[in-house]
Amino acid sequence: MKTSAMGPSGRMAARRAAKGSVTRGAARARLTARGVIYLLIGVLALRIAFGDSKQQADRGGAVAEIAHEPFGAVLLWALGIGLAGMALWQLSEAVFGSVGPDGGKAKQRLPALVRCVFYAFVAYSVLLFAAGAGDGGGSSDEQSRDVTAKVLGMPAGQWIVGIAAACVIGTGVWIGIRAVRRDFHEDLKLGEMSPRARRLVDITGVGGGVACGLVFAAAGAFALRAAIRYRPDQAKGLDDTLRSFAGTPFGPWLLALVAVGVALFGLFSFALARWSRL
Repeated sequence: MKTSAMGPSGRMAARRAAKGSVTRGAARARLTARGVIYLLIGVLALRIAFGDSKQQADRGGAVAEIAHEPFGAVLLWALGIGLAGMALWQLSEAVFGSVGPDGGKAKQRLPALVRCVFYAFVAYSVLLFAAGAGDGGGSSDEQSRDVTAKVLGMPAGQWIVGIAAACVIGTGVWIGIRAVRRDFHEDLKLGEMSPRARRLVDITGVGGGVACGLVFAAAGAFALRAAIRYRPDQAKGLDDTLRSFAGTPFGPWLLALVAVGVALFGLFSFALARWSRL
């Protein structure tokens, strides 16, 4: 009579393998969905740079753009499910900890929980839009102004907005520095990549990271100015921040350059989904 060859330790290993497979799948879905959004935002910003100012260059605009494409409804459902995968992956890291020696510490779990809430909100708005209701998350500019106005009305509101803005600026600088130093190599399976793939990943990682860092820093600077002047209407979301580059002495060419960088970050996200150490 045959008995099961898999004992308790074998079943435990099988469960860990299954959990790891699900986690890796959710992570790849997260990175792919992020890549789609950033790629579309970059394309929309390029259109604005060359005179097409009808569409919002932010998450809401990207969602609306997908809806207008052939099989747009299917793509929106796929994007929403991918974003939901992001939220679940971040939730698992917040509850069980992430990979690495410090993965179980609060400094890793708390940011994961914040990202979980963010991705859950985005997934909900995208899926609601796919179902025929909602607006895909609305205008990032209106949301930024509304949030800034509410916080400025609180006790010590100027300090709260100012500190948050300084953190956003610091995050942008940090993203740019990490991109220039190619710190993302630590997260990649470089041994599985061809020399050509490495060059392409470096181009997208450096160019995309610097562009996104610049956008973050600019958005933080606008929020800081709004706090100092007590003017919530001067806070800018992603769309207005990108458009502001066209108002510099470099004109629309700077916006076009930043837009290409944002699109490159989308492509870099696809590369992470393929070669990241998950």
